[in-house]
Amino acid sequence: MKGTVGELGEFGLIRELTSRITSAPAVRLGPGDDAAVVAAPDRRVVATTDVLLEGRHFRRDWSTAYDVGRKAAAQNLADIAAMGAVPTAVLLGLVVPAGLAATWPVELMDGIRDECQVAGAGVAGGDVVRGDTITVSITALGDLRGREPVTRSGARPGDIVAVAGWLGWSAAGHAVLSRGFRSPRAFVEAHRRPEPPYAAGPLAAHLGATAMTDVSDGLIADLGHIAEAGKVRINIRSAALDVPAQMSDIGSAVGVDPLHWVLTGGEDHAIVATFPAGTRLPARWRVIGEVQTVSTLPRVTVDDAPWDKAPGWDHFTAAG
Repeated sequence: MKGTVGELGEFGLIRELTSRITSAPAVRLGPGDDAAVVAAPDRRVVATTDVLLEGRHFRRDWSTAYDVGRKAAAQNLADIAAMGAVPTAVLLGLVVPAGLAATWPVELMDGIRDECQVAGAGVAGGDVVRGDTITVSITALGDLRGREPVTRSGARPGDIVAVAGWLGWSAAGHAVLSRGFRSPRAFVEAHRRPEPPYAAGPLAAHLGATAMTDVSDGLIADLGHIAEAGKVRINIRSAALDVPAQMSDIGSAVGVDPLHWVLTGGEDHAIVATFPAGTRLPARWRVIGEVQTVSTLPRVTVDDAPWDKAPGWDHFTAAG
């Protein structure tokens, strides 16, 4: 496809984007009307939304439009899974400059569509607007399938803490890219296209998880939300965390303790949850700590000691 978004025009762009969409069982009526129709068998819809801003959440010299699409969809679909729900549909809000190559938003839609297919969801519709900075906003919907949502507030003293998915991989990939390199590729790809364990969320709900969240801002930061909501203290055992040899090699090369990435690196979108003691967890879940007695600060400790560094990402305090 040649030309720019401005040359294609609003409705030409919409036609190109909607032509990339594939069907999904929950999307009963997709783009083409004033609103979409999405099935909600449970009669309760789990909903979440997130925004990605160019220069803040992605860089076009680091990530392709397809990568950005996968990432934008993944971080929202992971939120649905972290409530114990099954993703059903997403809506796209897109702001693009008129001079942007028309291929960029089309490839973005390909990425969103493909990530939705991984999670079993569909693209139900959206909107496009002209603006100075590329902005991608995703709203994701999900179905609880008769279960109660697993919130952040249910952790109780004596519960175990377990995680499914990777921790620190995206942060390590960001460190590699920041220094102008493109390998080790596995970590760079983890930053460009996170792979949330979507099925782990509903499974955790089935197994009786008492609290759950995805790790978007960092393990300590996100466990801090669970601890605060439940008014408990959570202790992480560092020896139980997985630090791959290649991550250690990257850390040595850039002068960073890789454990710092595992504890505070965000955007892997692993699922972390608390379960009653004695819960038999599948192999993909790794027990990394325990919920301790009701307490005041610090809400999260590492090896029974306070963590005295930044716990993770904060949009309003982070530089850049």
